[in-house]
Order: sequence, then structure tokens, then C-alpha cells
Amino acid sequence: MVAFAVARAPRPPVARRSSGAGRAQRAWRTPARLAGGGSSGGGTGDPLGAALGGGLRLLEWSGAVVPQGTVVTGVKGAWRAAWVTLMRELAPQDASGSYARPEASFTGEIEGDSGARFGAGGRYVLYVGNACPWCHRVVLAAALRGIQEPSLRLVRAVDDPERASRGGWVFDAPEPLFGSSDLRQVYDELSPGGYYGRCTAPLLVDVTSRRAVSNDSAAIVRSLRHLPGESGVDLYPSHLRSEIDAWCVTIGKKVNAAVYRCGFATTQAGHDAASKVLYEGLDAVEAQLAKTRFVAGNTVTEADVFLLPTILRYDLAYAGLFKCSGRNMSSMPNIRHWLRDMWSLPGVAQTFDADAARASYYGLFPLNPSGIVPAGPTRQELEAEWSRPFSSRELLAGGEPRLWSEEQGDVDAGAGAEGVATKA
Repeated sequence: MVAFAVARAPRPPVARRSSGAGRAQRAWRTPARLAGGGSSGGGTGDPLGAALGGGLRLLEWSGAVVPQGTVVTGVKGAWRAAWVTLMRELAPQDASGSYARPEASFTGEIEGDSGARFGAGGRYVLYVGNACPWCHRVVLAAALRGIQEPSLRLVRAVDDPERASRGGWVFDAPEPLFGSSDLRQVYDELSPGGYYGRCTAPLLVDVTSRRAVSNDSAAIVRSLRHLPGESGVDLYPSHLRSEIDAWCVTIGKKVNAAVYRCGFATTQAGHDAASKVLYEGLDAVEAQLAKTRFVAGNTVTEADVFLLPTILRYDLAYAGLFKCSGRNMSSMPNIRHWLRDMWSLPGVAQTFDADAARASYYGLFPLNPSGIVPAGPTRQELEAEWSRPFSSRELLAGGEPRLWSEEQGDVDAGAGAEGVATKA
């Protein structure tokens, strides 16, 4: 039981209100009647109810007993100190209070040579998180290429830090390679003597050797082009590689990472710097999509795979929870129409659960201590919006969205009875 719950409720002043009540209300941003008044809060005859149900009523009795400035300053200081500590555990910070994303600890790649350490003929397990945008980009690449078992097996983790032994990723059932119940145990199995560090997803593991290949999402996306895929789609065509490389760097730094630097900043200066970078990045993409149907040209590439997870989550979570409201989908029409093009591609819609993503983000305690998840558009409403008929952007490339096939070149994404690419 909370200590103050058993103490007698302080007697409120009856002669007159403290002259500083207005200042206190402005400081707390909560009217006194909502903080402790009303019939549901328990009256003076119910001290326990007043303490637990109706609050301590600080705005009603401060000043006569304790200076209200002291109360407000003390509580705000303690709250901020606890919040900064939690944020630094959730997301590493640099000296300026900006989020500093950790470097990958495994940086191998699958190579085209089947005789390589991690060859194209191998079998791999890919551990991904249900709401993570870096995991989502990897799942998108696998879906667009049509990579199936036994070449690649997806193992999905859920974010539950109360069940996880380190980090947040756990499995609802023992995973298939080691029988582990959370991702930390997988990392330990891959590291002689145990693993020290953050246990992040995505994580690509070689089944035969039981060695970690990579936990760098960009490297994994690039690696997947060497695994056999049923669609034959090439997300890194040779004639667009310089454009793809440049856009992947821009999107990675100025969109994907910048939105997290906004959300995880612990100082105003850190947030302001990050939001400036983010809006510059989004404006650059918006301008590019006024000229080309997709980011690096008129066919889908890795650059689009990098961008889509952030855009799908933008209005859903980032604009509000991450305080990135300087832009939204309505202010970026070219990106909004590009999103519809991407959503129509075979396999893309199956890679994203909007309801689960919203619940995961708003479940981040340091960012949302109340745990309240806003209603927002339902999954069905969002999918209906993203599936609307194509707009005037059809004039950029003519017809349906396009993919680049390794064997057939430019192909229609939506052609064929089951969305299998056919020659244009």
C-alpha cells in the first residue's frame, strides 16, 4: 500500500484560496476540479478515496502548508529524472540528448557464390519483430522476391519487455533453431561465452553452421538478392545502382533514423535538430516522386523498400507519439500516391499489421506512460485508403506499378492470375 494512502487527508483551507492557485494550475496544465474534485473522487469524509481516487488535491491546499512552487518543481524534476533514465535505457543517447542508434554486431553477407562462407545455396533463419520498421524492410524484400522455405524461414518475435530476459523480443513458442524463448537466448547460442550487448532484430542466421550472418537490416536486404526467389524480381538492377545507393543513404539517415531521433530525443535541441533533418529528407523524397513513379526511377527498388515502413507508420504513430507533426500524409501528396502504388504490389499488404504496430508504439512506457492507445483509423479503413484507385501519377510511368525482373526486364506488377509478374 502507498504510504500516503493511510494518512489523514490534509484539511483544505477554508478562509480563502491561495493567491498562487492560478500559477499552479498553469504549471500542471490540469484544472483543480479535475485533479481532485467531483463526486467520484471521495469527499473529506473519505480520506483513502480522496488519496487514491481523487488525487492528493495539491492544487487546493498548497500554499498554506507547502509552497506550491516547491511542490510543482520537485515533482517535475523527479519525473523528468526518471523519464530520462528510462529513455536512455530504451534508446542510447549522445551528449546532446539525441538518439544514437547502436552499430550492428554481426556484419556478414550472403554471397552469390554457393561455395562462399554464407552461400546462395544455404538455408537461413530470419528473426524479425512484429512492429519494427527495420525488420519490416527485410520482410518486404523477401516478399517482393518471393523467397520461400527452405531457403529462408521467417521466425516472428513479439515485443514484450516484461517477458524478455534482455531487450524486448520474445517468442510465443520456442523458436526452431535452438528452442529459445526469447531473442537474447538466440544471441547467447550464437556467441561463445554468451553475448554482451543489445539483442536487436532483424537477425539472419545460417542454419547449417548455426552462425550469425548479420543483424544489419540494410546488409540483409542486399543479401536476400542472392537467394532464389519465385518472382524473379531484382530490387537492385544494375542500371539503377548508383541512384539506389544514393537514395538508400538519404532515406536511411534523413527519414528512417531521423524519425527515431525525433521520438527518442530527451532535449529540445536534440528534437529540433532531428526534425529539421527529417523534414528535409521527406521534402527531398516528395520532390523526387513528382518526377519518377518510384524513388530511384520508374521501377521498385531497395530505395522504396527502405522508405515504405516509415511511411506506413507515419500518421499512425510518428506524427503524434514521436512529435513529427510538421509533416503528414495530407501534406505530401506524391508520397501518399506512391504509398498506394506500393501497397498494390503482390505480397506487400501481408507484411504489415497496422493495429499491432499502433499498439506496439503506444505501449512504449517512456513515451506513453498511460498506456492509452488512440482509436485511430482501423486496419480495414487504412487498407481501404491505401488501396484506392491510382491517381494521375499513372502518367509518370503509364499503367500499373512496375517491378524489374532479372530475366524479363521491366514487368507489370499486377499481371497474371495471382499477381505473378509477366513481360510488359
